[in-house]
Amino acid sequence: MNKAKFTEKRYIVVLSFVISLFFFWAIALTMGDVLNKHFQNVLNISKSKSGLVQLSIFGAYAIMGIPAGLLMKKYGYKVGVIIGLSLFSLGSFLFIPAANQSSFNFFRFALFILALGMATLETVAHPFVAALGDERTSDQRVNFAQSFNGLGAIIGPLIGGFFIFGGSGESSDLTSVKTLYTWIGVIILVITIVFSFIKVPDLKDPHANEVHPEENTLEDKNNYNPNAPLWRQRHFIFAVVAQFFNIAAQGGTWAFFINYGVEKVHIPETQASYYFSLSMAMMMIGRFLGTFLMKFIAPNKLLAIFTACNIVLCLIISQSFGWISFISLILLNLFLSVMYPTIFSLGLKRLGKNTQQASSFLVMAMFGGAVFPPIMGKIAETDIAHAYLLPIICYVVIIVFAVKFYKPKTIK
Repeated sequence: MNKAKFTEKRYIVVLSFVISLFFFWAIALTMGDVLNKHFQNVLNISKSKSGLVQLSIFGAYAIMGIPAGLLMKKYGYKVGVIIGLSLFSLGSFLFIPAANQSSFNFFRFALFILALGMATLETVAHPFVAALGDERTSDQRVNFAQSFNGLGAIIGPLIGGFFIFGGSGESSDLTSVKTLYTWIGVIILVITIVFSFIKVPDLKDPHANEVHPEENTLEDKNNYNPNAPLWRQRHFIFAVVAQFFNIAAQGGTWAFFINYGVEKVHIPETQASYYFSLSMAMMMIGRFLGTFLMKFIAPNKLLAIFTACNIVLCLIISQSFGWISFISLILLNLFLSVMYPTIFSLGLKRLGKNTQQASSFLVMAMFGGAVFPPIMGKIAETDIAHAYLLPIICYVVIIVFAVKFYKPKTIK
């Protein structure tokens, strides 16, 4: 049996550009968590109300997932990317009137439009990456692309910490926020124009027809029908559930990271945002490490191991052990790293013609990130450390998926 290649030479240019998209939307996503704390300061809102920032962002994922998938299916990957980048740019420019009016609700609307763009890009980018090579290496490609998502996640808090929290001397108002997002809008608009001139080769989705000998076991023939509707694909259904809880844990963890640093180890907000960036560096390292380890460890087993590590870390974080707990919070992203791309990839396995539609639902599952931050914020108003017990529920669900429900099986 021939060893599957990571990708082919004819796909390298397009693959490189698609990977860059993972980088850019990560910057915007993690800066939303910096805005969370800044809005508490400047607009005088509570932790639970600031958690509505995540509701605006991840709520857009719930709304845009299916429309983005339909657009991609009808018009192709390139049109989907252009629409996503255009919405991304528009949302960034809407920060200008939002800052002028000092309106929290207007900011939430701007973030919602921006997130519609990010949701579109995520819906398109994951199956796009999967289509750029052999299905057997799709886990590796998605994790590799997500590694650059991790790099963007490092840069986002650094930019936010410097420009929003006072590196420019304007931490007490919204001028720096307006300026920063204006530049983001300009950069994304330029990228949109450039991509419109890039030629995307005709792609044949490898999920549609590719079946490998090692997958044709008697058990597989008896229990799996790739042509069955999505609601009968057990591994896909549980992947959506696992992804919902994964993003719920991630959203809550990130939303109150800066609060934890300020309240539990008594460091300035700017410094806490830089530690948040360090935590994102752990995520990038974890994704490169995960890509490497998947050569030796099955993706579902690695997912279970990393998830169990985070349960232990959350228990330490919740006990308010000072720097020991804060370091555990930083390390949380090291093990969060493989969860999103691995759940996504496992959920898409062997779905054939339903792959693109399935991608839409897996993106919609990111709505979990809208649910948990307001709940964690309510708990955090009493004790920020105790709020980190809540993600443990999420990790238990993910372990169940990784151990029991990851394998393609048709529900009869």
